[in-house]
Amino acid sequence: MTYRNLTDTEITALEGQGCFCSDWNEVRVRPPFSPGAIRNVRFEGQVALGGLDGMVAPAGAAPRPAGLYSCYLKNCEIQGPVYISQVGRLEGYLIEGGVAIEQVSSLVVEGQTAFGNGVEAEVLNEGGGREVLLFDQLTAQIAYLMANYRHEPEMTAKLKHLAREYCDNQRSERGVIRAGSYIRDVQSVRNVNFGPHTRACGARLLEEGTIASCAEAPSVIGPGVIARNFIVHSGATVDSGAILEKCFVGQGVRIGKQYSAENTLFFANCEAFHGEAVSLFAGPYTVTHHKSSLLIAGMFSFFNAGSGTNQSNHMYKLGPLHQGWLERGCKTGSFSYLLWPSRAGAFSVVMDKHSSNFDTSDFPFSYLTIEEGKSVLTPAMNLFTVGVKRDSEKWPARDRREDPDKLDLIRFELFSPYLAGKMLRASEILQTLYDEASREQKYVRYKGINILRLLLKTCRKYYQLALKKYYGEQLIQRLEGRSFDNLQALREILRSEQSGTDNWVDVAGLLAPAAAIQEAVEGLKGGRIGSVEQLRASLRAIYDNYEAYAWAWYIHTLEQETGISIGQATEEQLTGLIREWQASALKLNNMILKDAEKEFDLNSRIGFGVDGGEEVQAADFVAVRGNFEENAFVRKLRAENEEIGKKAVFWAGELERIFRTT
Repeated sequence: MTYRNLTDTEITALEGQGCFCSDWNEVRVRPPFSPGAIRNVRFEGQVALGGLDGMVAPAGAAPRPAGLYSCYLKNCEIQGPVYISQVGRLEGYLIEGGVAIEQVSSLVVEGQTAFGNGVEAEVLNEGGGREVLLFDQLTAQIAYLMANYRHEPEMTAKLKHLAREYCDNQRSERGVIRAGSYIRDVQSVRNVNFGPHTRACGARLLEEGTIASCAEAPSVIGPGVIARNFIVHSGATVDSGAILEKCFVGQGVRIGKQYSAENTLFFANCEAFHGEAVSLFAGPYTVTHHKSSLLIAGMFSFFNAGSGTNQSNHMYKLGPLHQGWLERGCKTGSFSYLLWPSRAGAFSVVMDKHSSNFDTSDFPFSYLTIEEGKSVLTPAMNLFTVGVKRDSEKWPARDRREDPDKLDLIRFELFSPYLAGKMLRASEILQTLYDEASREQKYVRYKGINILRLLLKTCRKYYQLALKKYYGEQLIQRLEGRSFDNLQALREILRSEQSGTDNWVDVAGLLAPAAAIQEAVEGLKGGRIGSVEQLRASLRAIYDNYEAYAWAWYIHTLEQETGISIGQATEEQLTGLIREWQASALKLNNMILKDAEKEFDLNSRIGFGVDGGEEVQAADFVAVRGNFEENAFVRKLRAENEEIGKKAVFWAGELERIFRTT
């Protein structure tokens, strides 16, 4: 932009309006310029002023006339109409048009800084060894590789080098306050960049950070917040006295109500209120809402922490070295306790206080409880609960990310090759444990956990039921939306160009073949991936190829487990898969309906109709909770059952037509 010196007339006018500068030659302006909207301003260093005409309407604030009032400016460039009033010290910033700043004590850049980029957060292990570099392009998947693939030292070094290169490029002696931002009633800001349409109101201290807001998804920093060495991303809200130290706050995250966190990563759509986090890897949709909950040295995703949730990570002679992992979809009951190191399988529910170490990652959809003083696993029992069904549907519906550039790669599928593979392994393990157990045993033991022997066969049947649902469901999804008029066209649809792979992983929300992730690792090691942008593109390609990968796994696994070669399957084999899908899907849904019905039984009515008899109690309950038959979840599940029947009939008919006319 082209700026000019002030004229003598303009200097006189400014001085007459209470302005001061020891050397007016250091203040430059861009035509057209009028001094009328500048009052009681002290200028120091090099200051450049754009036009100050028109109105300013920043994010979340009422419009007001552009101007500079009662403030101190040093080494700043103001590029367009702004409203700056009652600012004790504003130094070292480029300020774009449409910004409003008022009632701020100090807003400065001191020396060269990367604005929070490059800070190391000691996640998972408080003693170090799994540090993740914070930067404004960090994703859940990049952080996962950086923290968890330390067995690949060459890859780790290359990845950190790429991240540091990016962070070094962010270094500057001048901060930026982007267009449309609103900063009000903030006590102290040092070395912080503000993205477009940021709203920061009432914060106590912001130091060494980046608020990567955008117009589509403004970020909000609210009252009482203290944040040091941080990255806050688009659409995130941090307010009501939250305290952050060395934290990454991802897209759509909400943190507040005096929540305290240090050395912690919060990825997409997490929520954290009241409690505390230390060295936490909070994958997408990690939720903790209760005052007495502590999440420490753990890895979570799609997680819900019950009140009083706690973990212990201390090896008392050598310090806090232990870490734990609750796989996607886990929940903890009130006042649950886990002794790290421990690991719980996906979609498991952890209740009670566990003082032994265990690994139940082979058993998804399980309950972990204490019985007779022992940690006890009940496999598969969470397959047919209302909570799992509702959670799997609500997560995609509650995606708050409005930024066009969604950083975290998230697959929401409930059943996937990742979980189907685990259920297959669980079935094999349960069968082996049953075959080897003595009839005199009450419990069998596996990887530190106890399983009731009498439930081994029953729980295996539940896993098999879910697998049959998955096998038929995948076939129908493959056929839907595709046209085929003959057997050759059908077989072409059912084939795969990908090779099947047995092992899948959950990379902080990204479900993928382990081989595909390892290919990205090798790309980093070999130099084929040479920037953060290229790494993101490589991981995005894996995400975009999910359906092809999943279908290849399905073909490979179906033949291994059932002997059916899907590309050459007979009409009887294909319709058999569909009939088994129909029967198993209906059975699982009906079990979920039975679980839902418990919410309307007599025990659920306790506390209703406090001043009346049974009739008043029943009427009060219906008035507040409704009834089972009209419940929205129940009606939706019953409609799903009807749709399952229709689909089964339709596709059995279509397959019969294709095979009979060929």
